[in-house]
Amino acid sequence: MRSYRRVLHFNIPARREIVNITGRVLEAVNESGISDGLILVNAMNITASVFINDDEPGLHQDYETWLEGLAPEKPYSRYHHNGFEDNADAHLKRSIMGRETVIALTDGKLDFGTWEQVFYYEFDGRREKRVLIKIIGE
Repeated sequence: MRSYRRVLHFNIPARREIVNITGRVLEAVNESGISDGLILVNAMNITASVFINDDEPGLHQDYETWLEGLAPEKPYSRYHHNGFEDNADAHLKRSIMGRETVIALTDGKLDFGTWEQVFYYEFDGRREKRVLIKIIGE
């Protein structure tokens, strides 16, 4: 069994944004030389997520609306965490959307269902963040 590690770097200028990273995951697969195994893709920051779903703008707006309803950014004073930073909502949104995803790799291809893509979701941008891609297999 072999393993491969790649780190993606992000500095999203907006507070929140969804970025399709499927192509970057595929680049890592090609670089790894691994054709069968598992791929872990995880956000290495507590105010960002990685998830799988459809690359459809309406759905992305639905995520934003839904998450803002559950954990609105403002007023900042509603959160006990806010003090030095104003990102308590980002921590809560990350808890809902999750930290990582695992993808099966078969014959050098992401073993996806119809329309599935990999996304990075930034909840508290304007600074350097990372995503780990770890591939294990043969």
